[in-house]
Amino acid sequence: MNTSSLSTVTGVILAGGQGRRMGGQDKGLIPYRQRPLISHIIMLLKPQVDTIIINANRNTEQYHEYRYPIIEDTLTNFCGPLAGMLSAMQSCETDFILTCPCDSPQLSPQLRQRLMETLLANQADIAVAHDGDRLQPVFCLIPRRLAEHLENYLEQGERKIDLWFAQHNTVAVDFSDQADSFINFNRPEDLATHHAKIESDIPVLGFSAYSGTGKTTLLRQLIPVLNNKGIKVAVIKHAHHLFDIDTPGKDSYEIREAGSQQTLVASSRLMALMQTNVNTDQTPQLADLIPRLDTSTLDIILVEGFKHESFYKIELHRPTVGKPFIYEHDDNIIAIASDETLSLNRKLDQLDINDIDAIANYVADFITHWTR
Repeated sequence: MNTSSLSTVTGVILAGGQGRRMGGQDKGLIPYRQRPLISHIIMLLKPQVDTIIINANRNTEQYHEYRYPIIEDTLTNFCGPLAGMLSAMQSCETDFILTCPCDSPQLSPQLRQRLMETLLANQADIAVAHDGDRLQPVFCLIPRRLAEHLENYLEQGERKIDLWFAQHNTVAVDFSDQADSFINFNRPEDLATHHAKIESDIPVLGFSAYSGTGKTTLLRQLIPVLNNKGIKVAVIKHAHHLFDIDTPGKDSYEIREAGSQQTLVASSRLMALMQTNVNTDQTPQLADLIPRLDTSTLDIILVEGFKHESFYKIELHRPTVGKPFIYEHDDNIIAIASDETLSLNRKLDQLDINDIDAIANYVADFITHWTR
């Protein structure tokens, strides 16, 4: 039995700071990979919790666009993360709050699971993430019953989060294998470094599955439904290394075989570019393929395959195929679609693989959270 499922948890995104080291900018709203930082957090936190609260003390109208409750600190003068935690504990109705900052866009998909399991196993009051070198105090699981104690602590003028933890049975939870999930942005130069990794200015969502699960069949059914919703789609598909879209005897084939490295065939109806890869041992990378698309005409890029690359994916899983889960070894999977109800060891959105309308609605929601 997954004991963590017995307790309800509110995810609390802490966006109530002043961003002094970021020049006073509201960090949750700073663009990262073409969308606000907080939208990355929501996408990764949503499958792990029962509900979400955003703690923000300014720009609340912009945060309301995400359609989650916004709570301000009950204490004035920006009293730090503990003030946001207290406000969340006072306003929610779940057993626990699970907190994370608004500027760590690589949030661990196992944050709730590991914190809850360690807290219960040690009969602790509070569970706090540890990256292998030090505690990460704003990534923590706290029972709502400690709200009164925290309120008294803050009323005494105390602000240090580690000192408040020390007053309770607090357990550190090992995330040394996921230390990168605590990377955050404090200064403009931090963002400058990471902006170099931008792969796409529009949403990219993959479908990851073993052969025989029905990736292509699902896409063939899904794309018309998305088109009917007004969503313009491109697809990047990983193919077998021997595939060829051209055939012997065609003029374009003969030209290519004569030594043309790139052959562009165009008509009023269709255009196709065929390029010969010089290095046949090099696997194509999404980062090289996405810029070849005219993204100005698109709303989303759907990807079939490339399951070893790091981008958001939906896993397709049919137990009758007899293959293991992919999500257990891929933190980028945010949902799983199957023809059976699955028992999973971490919380993921579950979809019916045969309910194309529901999957289309999920994709539309994904686009909404990406662009805001």
